[in-house]
Amino acid sequence: MTVYVLIPVFNRLQHTKRVVDCLRAQSIAEKLAIIIVNDGSTDGTAEYLRSQGDVVEIRGDGNLWWGGAIEEALKHVLPSCRSEDYVLFLNNDTWFDENYVETLVQTSIANGGAAVGSVIHEEGRDPPLVSIGAKININRLAVWDLLSELSEAEKRSPKSQYRVDALSGRGTLYPAHLFRRYGRTRPSLLPHYLADYEIAMRFARAGVPLVVSSKAIVYSPPVYGNDASSLSWRKRMFGRRSAHNVFQRLIFYSLVGSPVQRMTAPIRMVYFSCSRAFSTWRSLAKRKEGTI
Repeated sequence: MTVYVLIPVFNRLQHTKRVVDCLRAQSIAEKLAIIIVNDGSTDGTAEYLRSQGDVVEIRGDGNLWWGGAIEEALKHVLPSCRSEDYVLFLNNDTWFDENYVETLVQTSIANGGAAVGSVIHEEGRDPPLVSIGAKININRLAVWDLLSELSEAEKRSPKSQYRVDALSGRGTLYPAHLFRRYGRTRPSLLPHYLADYEIAMRFARAGVPLVVSSKAIVYSPPVYGNDASSLSWRKRMFGRRSAHNVFQRLIFYSLVGSPVQRMTAPIRMVYFSCSRAFSTWRSLAKRKEGTI
């Protein structure tokens, strides 16, 4: 068995060094193959990767984004993958203990070849658990984290496993054969955000369980993932770096779900966007009236 670890990076060399060190310290380190997609970094990442004999570097020109970087890495590793091998999607701004990858593998085996995601713990937070995984209502085009459904007691002492509707690229293990059977990423349609959710949901439609192990923990700094608080309104709605990009969300909902849900996604997106905008406007108007 080999676990091919795919890590897209753009600068942030200090994070890349840390995640590589974590992988080298794994209990099954001898079974790992580390592939880093360096998408045009300018901070010394290329020089560092060239000096690491146990790391394969794939070069990008800065325009791959997450979906394109993962696609290039999958093209590289899949010809060598055997039926018992795995592919692990990982971000470089994470760290984890020495049993992390082994926990993912054992959880996949115990659940009949499931895709297995990680929980996220935020440093300096109490309780540290900040994310379990995505729950998605495709009809209402709504996404939320399963964590929001847990009691305060369960947040401090979660169950060993949870079922979710989608898995992120921030620490998810897949049996490698799934990519050969059901396809790889779709970077021309989803170059960045939601590309990870789409591929997980595609596998789920084929009957692959999506499981999150609370024992598979990735630790993150206080700001991670799709934070858009510093973006302007225009970039928040239309920028490629934004998880709120309306075009990417429309494409995503047009790809997932049942055939009827996929066909009606544009109509439902317009309806719910207008409905939510009106609700927000009405709430603001009521608050304003209350202050007069």
